[in-house]
Amino acid sequence: MSDIIQLLPDHVANQIAAGEVVQRPSSVVKELLENAIDAGAVHIKLVVKEAGKTLIQVIDNGIGMSVTDARLSFERHATSKIKSAEDLFQLSTKGFRGEALASIAAIAHVELKTRQDADEVATEIKIEGSEVISQEACVAPKGTAICVKNLFYNIPARRNFLKSNTVELRHIIDEFHRVAMVHSDIKFDMYHNGSEVFSLPASNHRQRIVHIFGGKTNEKLVPVTEETDLVSIKGFVGKPEYAKRTRGEQFFFVNNRFIKSAYLNHAVSSAFEGLLHQKAHPSYFIYLSVDPKSIDINIHPTKTEIKFDDEHALYAMLRSTIKHSLGQFNVAPVLDFNRDSSMDTPYEYKGKAAQVPKIEIDRTFNPFKEENTSEKEGTTSRSNFKDYKKETSGTWENLYVGLDTKDIVTTSPIESDFSTVAFESAEVTGSLFTGDKQSELAHNITYQLRRKYIVTTIKSGMVIINQHRAHQRILYEEMLRNITMASAVSQQLLFPLELSFSKQEIALLETVKEQLENTGFVFEKLAEEEVVINGIPAVTTDSEVAVLLEQLISDMEHELPDSGFSQTDLLARSIASSVAVRTGVELAKEQQQHMVNSLFACTEPTVTPDNKPTFITLTVDDIDKKF
Repeated sequence: MSDIIQLLPDHVANQIAAGEVVQRPSSVVKELLENAIDAGAVHIKLVVKEAGKTLIQVIDNGIGMSVTDARLSFERHATSKIKSAEDLFQLSTKGFRGEALASIAAIAHVELKTRQDADEVATEIKIEGSEVISQEACVAPKGTAICVKNLFYNIPARRNFLKSNTVELRHIIDEFHRVAMVHSDIKFDMYHNGSEVFSLPASNHRQRIVHIFGGKTNEKLVPVTEETDLVSIKGFVGKPEYAKRTRGEQFFFVNNRFIKSAYLNHAVSSAFEGLLHQKAHPSYFIYLSVDPKSIDINIHPTKTEIKFDDEHALYAMLRSTIKHSLGQFNVAPVLDFNRDSSMDTPYEYKGKAAQVPKIEIDRTFNPFKEENTSEKEGTTSRSNFKDYKKETSGTWENLYVGLDTKDIVTTSPIESDFSTVAFESAEVTGSLFTGDKQSELAHNITYQLRRKYIVTTIKSGMVIINQHRAHQRILYEEMLRNITMASAVSQQLLFPLELSFSKQEIALLETVKEQLENTGFVFEKLAEEEVVINGIPAVTTDSEVAVLLEQLISDMEHELPDSGFSQTDLLARSIASSVAVRTGVELAKEQQQHMVNSLFACTEPTVTPDNKPTFITLTVDDIDKKF
């Protein structure tokens, strides 16, 4: 039998590796930004066109590469970060496997320009599908500029799996945030389709977070600091009152590398136990520094998962540190509710020695002496004290002077004349419903079960309705009618609502501003980082607006459709899901009956907008079978 095992060609092996390293345009952005940071750059510029599908360009002012290094950088497993297997457990750089540039060059058109400070000319290399097209000298500033064009041009199937430009740009911005937040000492600029998206000057961690998520973020942050032999914890957590229903602003960094850890996330959530509303998630920006030998970052292709030697100790330290910070800054409630916060000792006085108080005493003071004598004798010695004045009280009989015993006790009751009191008679009116209508309503009885289901009767048996899902279907169809016909009813607010969002979230709201206005919203301002609302839909309350818009933004970031109808459908589904009455809400009889009537008046009452059943039917035969 002939041999059947053979070595794969390099271009095929590179495309297979690209399937792990490059999943979408944001993967390319991550690898190129990390390479620029490893090169020691202090200013990095990211240029993107059509959400990275057409162009991704990263320009840095790092150390650059020599002619030989520039050529070798596109070879598989060619790296300057490690030389032996032991180096994998002492990593201090971002990349180390040497697969990024080789994988990117296998599925795109790549142009590289690089120059070291000592060189007079730069090196330019052009590669298409792992094949070097040209290599020549050129003129370029110090550093490296790499340009990736036409991503997945030779793998059409992978290109077809990419989402819309809005979704892909959202992923690119997420990767940009993860890199920029941990390297606050580096200046970052980002441009998309020729317009500036971010311009982040070099600063500290707190200012970098504020520059990314908006000026209102500064007042929401609580600092977290702890130094131990095992780990160094620094960063910020959001105040409980600013918690959101989405997990957007949650970041863990270990040794300047972004990671995802459900275990550590649970530690943060448990520290907020009792402080958050149901289904609310806290914001946090936690920077952990540990010994590189105590972690393994080579367990995932994207290096976003890390294995710790002692996860349990890290969990306990992180949880206790956050609880301490929340209590230190009076965010968490304390047991002593009568405690005066002005008496708290500031933490900056931790290393200072206590000062002995100085007390002045008037040793000539005698309270048993007469007033005149004490004043004469203590004139010189008590010049710095207030005069002590002893008041003389009279005898106890003076308390009752001027009182008459007749005024104290009254033996005769007070007489009142009720002869002029008139009683208002209530006129008896007829019944609201007469005859058959009243008897018809009496037969249609509803009952709320466990504050979750509405039970009502029909001719063939009974119907059990899920109140949340039913209300969701009712609101969904109402919102669709309002958006398409622009006939929504808006309730004006006495005091306008002022909400703060980031620039990217404002841009998303502007795309659906017209549809939101058709549902009943009235915007006074929708620009920069602020939203001012004068009117809201009649089905919502002012306390629900912030949650509604946050949920809408989250839905749009992850599944924004391109067509207008689909966008309207998404908007109606998001609003209906946020506003619908929840499980646990007690409904009056009239509300139950109205929900039943409204549900069966819908065009599709059987399922929710997400195709979940709204009710089940039990016939008399089904009930008889139970007996």
